[in-house]
Formats: sequence, C-alpha cells, structure tokens
Amino acid sequence: MSNEPRAEEAWEDPGSPRAENQDRARRFGMDPGVRKVLLVCLAALVLHLLVLLLPRNMPEQELAIARAIPDSAKRVALLKPLKEHPKATGADLREAAELLREGSPMDAYELTKESERREPGSVETQLLMARICHGQRMNRCEEEALRKAEEVAPGDGRSALLRADFREAEGDLAGALKSVEEAYHKEPGRKGVGVRYARLLSAAHQGEAALEVLRTQGVNLGKARLWLEEGLVRVDQGRLEEARQLFSRAVEADPKLVMGYYHLGVTAFRLGDIQGAEDALRMADRLDMTDMKALSALCEIQRSTGRTDAVTATRMDLERRFPERLDAVRTACITR
Repeated sequence: MSNEPRAEEAWEDPGSPRAENQDRARRFGMDPGVRKVLLVCLAALVLHLLVLLLPRNMPEQELAIARAIPDSAKRVALLKPLKEHPKATGADLREAAELLREGSPMDAYELTKESERREPGSVETQLLMARICHGQRMNRCEEEALRKAEEVAPGDGRSALLRADFREAEGDLAGALKSVEEAYHKEPGRKGVGVRYARLLSAAHQGEAALEVLRTQGVNLGKARLWLEEGLVRVDQGRLEEARQLFSRAVEADPKLVMGYYHLGVTAFRLGDIQGAEDALRMADRLDMTDMKALSALCEIQRSTGRTDAVTATRMDLERRFPERLDAVRTACITR
C-alpha cells in the first residue's frame, strides 16, 4: 500500500482559513506551534500582572502571594503590614507569622502578638508563640506561652507535646517522657500520642510499661503497625529473635509496610542472617524509592562483610537516584 497522501489530503485550498494562517505565519517568519506557545506565555504573564497590579485589600490575597514567594525579605514586605490591617483575623496573622518564622522571626513574633490581641482565647496562637520564642531562646516567653495555652485549653495535650518536642531536641529524655505522659493522660486517643509515649518509655528502659501502652492502641494502629511497634520495644530490650518474629508478622499482615521490612532487615543482620537482611532491605527500598534509608543500611552491611564491588554498585545507585543529596549519599555509603 502506498504511503503517499491521497490527493484530497495533499491539496489544500489556498483560500482556506488554515492555509491563510500558515501563510501569515510564514510571512512573519514564525512557526504556528511557536506562536501558540507565545500566546500561552503572554496570557500567563497578563494573569500574573493582574494579580500584582489590581488593588488588594484582603489579607487572603497577600497570604496567597507570600506562599508562592520563597524570598523571606519579599515576604516580610508583603506580610508585615497585616499587623495594622483591620480585616486581618487572628488566623490570618498566625499564618503570616508561620511564613516568616524561619526567615524573620521577630516580625513573626510581632504578628503573633497582634493575633493574640485580636483573639485572646486561641490556643493555636499560644503554641505558635511558644515555637517562635523557643527558636529565639526566649525562655521566659516560651514558658509563658505554654502556660497560657494550658490555661486556655486545660484538656488539650498539644502544649505538653510541644514541651516534649523541646525537651527531646535538647536531649532531655526524662523531661520529654514526663511531658508526653501528661499529654497521654489528657488525650489518650489523640493520634500518635500513645506510640510516642510507648517509644519514650522503651528508650527509658521501661519496655513492659511501653507494651502495656501499645496494647491500648491496637484499634488505632491496626495489627501490622502494632506488631511493628512491639518489635521495636523488643529490640530495645535486646530480645532480637522475638523482634524479628514480630516484624515478620507485621509485613505478612501488611506487605506494603516499608518500615516493617526495614527493621526486619536490620534485625536479621544483627542476628547474623545476611541474606535475609539484604532481601528485606531491598524490599523496603522497592516500596519507597524516595528514601535512601534502606539502601544506606544495605551499603553498611555490604561494607561490613567486605564486599567492595557491591558497596560501589549501591553507592552508584544512590548517587543516580539522589543527585541533589550527594553529600548525604557519601556519608551514608562509604566506599573505603
């Protein structure tokens, strides 16, 4: 069969609209496809200019623009005036403060103070104030904000959890445990609180108490996640074979449980099962290829067993997949 176009397809009326458009494009030296792209770009530019040039009298507009701007100095110029804006709500001011917390913390502090003035009963404002003050090492301000949060919402565990974050970051395990225990007694059903309490108990060598807490979380966690957490407690206790059995049950119950395979692999290696460890870690990596944790552990196993070629191959795989994190790759997978 001939591949030549049929006569009616090859011939086109010179007066047709399509032919006129093509002829016009040729006269102006512009390909129709290029012209279409330029028109789209022009439309996008017009929309962008409209957003910037039209009168803006609503805080939501400033916040929407600030979210799209990574530069902190430009964000300050947009958001700092919201402190005097009559239409800005406490929530608007809190969001503005969050956007400035990293790049301009004292401006964030001022916006949060104004949010507190406009909504004096907001626990969210006090929690934000505590985070800002902690970041600036303003200890008295931090404690005052946490105290106010507890007064405003005595049954809310978030202030205790935030205090636990601060203590844990400082390496104060006992202080973190005390604060999480307080949050757990206030809100035992809050997502994540029971698991965090159990992990801190386990880290404090209170494994059996940790297991008791976990048993109350079965409905929230499901079987697979419960077995995973129980396995971590057994690891802390040095009961590795029990831990491996729990991790195995976890991945059988949920074949997509990435951390189940990861901990199964690490525990298998500690028990001397090199092949089992590698198989589990490769499965963890296949299930989540955005995280280098499993391959990093695999690299360490290969290095410790003297398989230089395998280490090099794993390192190359990590470099190929995480080109923007080469320093982390070199730290995680040492070839020498």
